[in-house]
Amino acid sequence: MPSIRDVAAFAGVSIKTVSRVVNNAPNVSRDLRDRVAAAIKALDYRPNQAARRLAGGRSFLIAFLYNNPAPGYGGGIQAGAANRCRELGYHLVVEPISLSGEERFEVLDRLVAALRPDGVFLTPPLSDDVQILRRLSELNLPCARIAGSVMSPSFNIPTPERSAGRMVADHLIGLGHRRIGVICPPVSHRAAQRRVDGFRDGLTAARIAMDEQMFVEGAFDFASGISGGEALLGLPHPPTAIFATNDDMALGVLTLAHRRGLRLPDDLSVVGFDDTPGSLTTWPPLTTVRQPLDAMGRAVVDALVEGLADAPSFRFELVKRDSSGPAPGR
Repeated sequence: MPSIRDVAAFAGVSIKTVSRVVNNAPNVSRDLRDRVAAAIKALDYRPNQAARRLAGGRSFLIAFLYNNPAPGYGGGIQAGAANRCRELGYHLVVEPISLSGEERFEVLDRLVAALRPDGVFLTPPLSDDVQILRRLSELNLPCARIAGSVMSPSFNIPTPERSAGRMVADHLIGLGHRRIGVICPPVSHRAAQRRVDGFRDGLTAARIAMDEQMFVEGAFDFASGISGGEALLGLPHPPTAIFATNDDMALGVLTLAHRRGLRLPDDLSVVGFDDTPGSLTTWPPLTTVRQPLDAMGRAVVDALVEGLADAPSFRFELVKRDSSGPAPGR
């Protein structure tokens, strides 16, 4: 296999320069970085990770800690983070963490003791878990969060949850719906709760009376989509549309609607959130809000590895498909 000496000779630079480029050290010119990168690619050079750890005091590991029952969301974030780690010469370690109990700190402490990752990133609801954030600070581990809403010195990438919820409300109201059910996120998901706030903003702007019977709590899984849909469709005056605040719950509503013989979207419109792969494989295809999950996963790795000063800004997009249509009788 080619060595660092071979790369240095190929690029016409010193071994020290190659090492600095491989380790993302500062104060290396763009020209030198490009020359070394071209040599690495041409020779298919793969740095010795053990040597890199000894030389730089780093593990070249990034840890992703999560607790989210929606696999599509976490999988999208993970894919982007893993690919970005690979590009930067790092590896991604994925660890589920419970929302309560002392054992979760034991898991975290063992992870740090065994692997000593160079950084950790969190997604909701862990991004708002004050105790986990405090423990990471005590361990002196750099931390990046997606959609955190509690105060913390850790790097945070905000997401436009509230404006996205308003987009859904405006879409359904624009189709003539006035009785709209909402399957809300679990109370532990503070960021996702803002989707409901935005939806309420839309109702207020349209001067539609707020009916609290139309808001039921879900658990971000398929089963709670079915149970939430049953609660809403079992009302004396059921909704003509349902906004499920993630795709897994929306797919549960679609399944329930099919069981009941409802035509979609003629009898009932359904909107989800996340634009996970399942939103395209159901019938009819699901209208949903697209989060740039891959880009978000890449951004938290960049924040940890490259020390970003400013958080990137992401746009959420309403993807209109066949599960939403005009209100019955319109």
